[in-house]
Amino acid sequence: MPDEKFDEKEREKREEKSPEEKWRNDPLGTLIFACVLIWAGIVLLLENMGTLDKWTSNVIASTNWTFLADHEPWQYIALGAGVLVVIEIVLRLLVPAYRRSVVGSIIWAIVLIGLGLGGWINWNVLWPLIIIVLGLSIIFRGVFKKSEKQGP
Repeated sequence: MPDEKFDEKEREKREEKSPEEKWRNDPLGTLIFACVLIWAGIVLLLENMGTLDKWTSNVIASTNWTFLADHEPWQYIALGAGVLVVIEIVLRLLVPAYRRSVVGSIIWAIVLIGLGLGGWINWNVLWPLIIIVLGLSIIFRGVFKKSEKQGP
């Protein structure tokens, strides 16, 4: 009898995917990366066609958001990529099938959003916001870990 349990456990271990294999076969990460590339392509295409300048001019005229006047395409790309990474983080936290550590993604999102907003927002405001987001991520991580441990 003990040999059967041992054999069953060994078979389960062999059938279980390694962590490296799980990370390589991550459809959510692949999807977000593809969306970042598509976003970058759209921004660069709009910039090359002159449409991005027209859009920002219209927004400035209708809202008086003069901070958009000194834009660079890479700022839009970084900001959009940061937002997409935030979407990935939310999906990883909400969908158990895609759950994995999001600490690195949170830091990456903060860096991208900081680069995107860096030309428009004073760093004296941005750094405290980054610290607040890091603190909130620690709180959320603790809440989700507790809810996972409580299980059935």
